[in-house]
Amino acid sequence: MIRLDKYLSDATPHSRKDVRGLVKRNAITVNGTVAKTPDMKINEEKDLITVNGIPVVYRKFIYLMLNKPQGYLSATEDDRDPVVVDLVPEELKHFAPFPVGRLDKDTEGLLLLTNDGQFDHELMSPRKNLYKRYYAELDLPAVEQDIATFAAGMEFKEFTAKPARLEIDPVDPRKVYVEIAEGKYHQVKRMCERVGKNVLFLKRVAIGELRLDPSLECGKVRELTADELALFGW
Repeated sequence: MIRLDKYLSDATPHSRKDVRGLVKRNAITVNGTVAKTPDMKINEEKDLITVNGIPVVYRKFIYLMLNKPQGYLSATEDDRDPVVVDLVPEELKHFAPFPVGRLDKDTEGLLLLTNDGQFDHELMSPRKNLYKRYYAELDLPAVEQDIATFAAGMEFKEFTAKPARLEIDPVDPRKVYVEIAEGKYHQVKRMCERVGKNVLFLKRVAIGELRLDPSLECGKVRELTADELALFGW
């Protein structure tokens, strides 16, 4: 059992203060009966709650796909730069989502957001060995030897990169796909620099088996489907 005002402040953009006003206006019903007090106890799994005649669907967690544009930090707040949570629709902001992992400021593409700490922990755990796939455009053509260099892993000052996968576009070898199991700061760029190339454009297109929705415009957000969550065993 949960208080009505707590339930609605979790499930909707309404604050507890808002709920008190809605109760006074007889705008909330519980199983067809007008709610009289904001502190009444309800069963979030069984009771049918409506606000202004619209049924409320209760959920504790949300899981979002963002097609991140360049210029946004993978953070919840920053004093100087815009952050990815600024792109979350108003009706979902009360869930207080945060980014799962990060993308560099000038990197585009697939970024997940959630308010489920366990989901974040599972996806970020090194034991998960979850590969992320990036599309990159280089200043110089990639060569076959680069594939072997990536596959051997790389030693950097502060970490050792696990073996990575490099695919070269057969038509334009300046276009490549890179798959890495970590996600260290500027990792793809640094690995490309190690083989003598600079990354001019970078976009993450997949996390594990989850691919960026091609119909999701840059800067837009949508919720993950049940099938997409199942790709992570969720």
